[in-house]
Amino acid sequence: MRYACNVELTVFLQYDFMTMKALPILLIALFALRAVAQDSFDTIPVIELKGIEISTVRAPQAMSRLPQLYGQVIVAGKKNEVIDLTKSSADLASASHRQVFARVPGIMIWESDGSGIQIGIASRGLSPNRSWEFNNRQNGYDITPDVFGYPEAYYTPPLEALQRIEIIRGAASLQFGPQFGGMVNYVMKNGSGNKPFFYEGKQSLGSFQLVDSYNAFGGTKGKWSYYAFVQQRSAQGWRENSAFTARTAYASVEYRLTEKCKLGLNYTHSEFLSQQPGGLTQEQFETDWRQSTRSRNWLNIPWNVASLYADIKTSAHSSLSIKTFGIMADRSSVGFLKPITIADTINAATDAYNFRKLDVDHYQTWGAEARWLVNYSLGNQDAHLAIGVRYSDAHTHRLVDGLGSTAADFDGNLAQGEFAKDLSYDNINKAFFAENVFRVGEKFSVTPGIRVEQLDSKSNGRIALNVAQFKPIQRYRLVPLVGVGLQYELASSNIYANASQAYRPVTYSDLTPAGTTDIIDPDLKDASGYNADCGWRGSIADALQFDVGVFYLYYDNRIGTVQRDGVNWKTNIGTSVSKGVECFIETMPIKPLPHHALTMFVSGSLMDARYTRWDNPLIADDPLLSIANKQVEYAPRSTCRAGLDYKIKGLTVHTQWSFVDKVFTDAANTVVPTANAQSGKLSAYSLLDASVKYIFSDALHMQFSANNVLDAVYATRRSGGYPGPGLLPGTGRCFALSIGLRID
Repeated sequence: MRYACNVELTVFLQYDFMTMKALPILLIALFALRAVAQDSFDTIPVIELKGIEISTVRAPQAMSRLPQLYGQVIVAGKKNEVIDLTKSSADLASASHRQVFARVPGIMIWESDGSGIQIGIASRGLSPNRSWEFNNRQNGYDITPDVFGYPEAYYTPPLEALQRIEIIRGAASLQFGPQFGGMVNYVMKNGSGNKPFFYEGKQSLGSFQLVDSYNAFGGTKGKWSYYAFVQQRSAQGWRENSAFTARTAYASVEYRLTEKCKLGLNYTHSEFLSQQPGGLTQEQFETDWRQSTRSRNWLNIPWNVASLYADIKTSAHSSLSIKTFGIMADRSSVGFLKPITIADTINAATDAYNFRKLDVDHYQTWGAEARWLVNYSLGNQDAHLAIGVRYSDAHTHRLVDGLGSTAADFDGNLAQGEFAKDLSYDNINKAFFAENVFRVGEKFSVTPGIRVEQLDSKSNGRIALNVAQFKPIQRYRLVPLVGVGLQYELASSNIYANASQAYRPVTYSDLTPAGTTDIIDPDLKDASGYNADCGWRGSIADALQFDVGVFYLYYDNRIGTVQRDGVNWKTNIGTSVSKGVECFIETMPIKPLPHHALTMFVSGSLMDARYTRWDNPLIADDPLLSIANKQVEYAPRSTCRAGLDYKIKGLTVHTQWSFVDKVFTDAANTVVPTANAQSGKLSAYSLLDASVKYIFSDALHMQFSANNVLDAVYATRRSGGYPGPGLLPGTGRCFALSIGLRID
């Protein structure tokens, strides 16, 4: 049997990775639309490529790289990865993030959320807490409450709805924001193509009453294209007291105004209710890691995100992308959050459970970003200039330490009284950036860049009833960032290097005292530093794809808490440095045969992440107490993930092995777990996953997945507060069966 594949030319013009205030954006848009209306530029040629017949079966490549110029984004000299979810063998029904990110070297994943609803990833010694060291985006716009004040990712798009995930490492700070980790962009599927209507769906059942239903439709008719989906997931969860329900709805529509202008609108509504099983003591974990002593802890997250955008070809040599976006969302948690050594029992005096702790956040954010890419000649060489501007206004209203009900189910209402803390935070951000690719000869390019961040932050409110102890804070920053990228082209590979400054503003949690006696250092400084990469990537014939490189991350003015005069003093505590090697190799060890293909990959990192300076003057001179030269918490010295795909006709067999080295969970590098299990070393672990997928036709496929096949006992996190506290286990052996259908 012979198989045919169609080669399509796709021009991506949907990136908003630049930013500006409303008036400049409108002016640029009016200018561009005027140019389009005059039709003064050459018509874009239509290129039609006919199908190519291939008589061998080749395993799909789930990993690729972005080109040097991508839409209005300059990627030359930057380390990046693209994960194609449509070609991945990962278990999407169970939302297995370690399988999705398996080919991205050095990714540390917190696997304490068995539902897979929320993602926690990091790299290079940074914290995986809700991926807050990355700039998290969907279709190129923000999806976190406030990228500068509260960057935690409570919403993650359903994996079945994603076309691909784009990752640009630390050097992304110039184009997307100042985050140390870089940028993660979740690109949704769309209805573009030549079909007026199509339907695709995936129905899944799994262990512990997992039910996952994904249904989508879309198409293109004339100048219009559209796409929409609804996903519903629910399960009782692998651990006791870990049930969840989640639903997400998404709709997008695009209209091609002219050959040079495309307008689009999309909207996402997501909501989940998740029972939080809490942490365990070390003894409980070793006795039965599925148990839970917290049955009344809940988290409820409703999330709404919308974006209106325009992609415009402003001339034969330039293009413009404009996006506006808005977020309206809430976060409500209620539970018994005392240390895990304190039992959640019925109060003998009232014959009812004790009151729970209730916290409620309200988020409202809107913003606009624009990017203009201009291609021009400099001497006899091509050059490329990308300029952009951004404006965003983020408001968070935080209600903390309310007296929650004594009930067992979720209840977001106060049982009595008021919230102990009532705080408001506002961040207005304006930014400008520019990068330019200068070519020296045919193979070498230099890309210098600059980004200027302006941030105006305000906070006010109270932290105790009847006591006004929280002093209003207003901070203004103007932060310039610079960087440079280098790239040298070889026959089928390139050598890249880059270095860019980064910084992390003081966040809301840093400004919120944990107790009424805590003191915030009035001179608290933003964290700052830089990233550097150097590597070699490319391919050798069709048999090998690779990316091997080294990195260096300098993180200054880290924020922490020290004891001073008998009170907790939150201040800048020191500096950390992460350095190491990252490697990805994918190969076809044997030449593809008719109907057969074998693909193998290995992805890993070796890293040394340490504190190099400790600024607490009370203990800095005591080598037993200072954290200088200690390992950074949650920074494994080595990670390795390897996989194998064997394909014969419509059948694909996939196996994956994952190894994560031991980690310390606090800056003091505590080895023996404490009684409350909030500190202590976590052991290294290895996991084996497997799946079998059979494609009956273009319309029907089936996949069976088995995760943690050997039922390894492991944990990736210890918590000092929400959602624990205590030791948070991973997930044991589980299975999922999915059936996919597509109708054109």
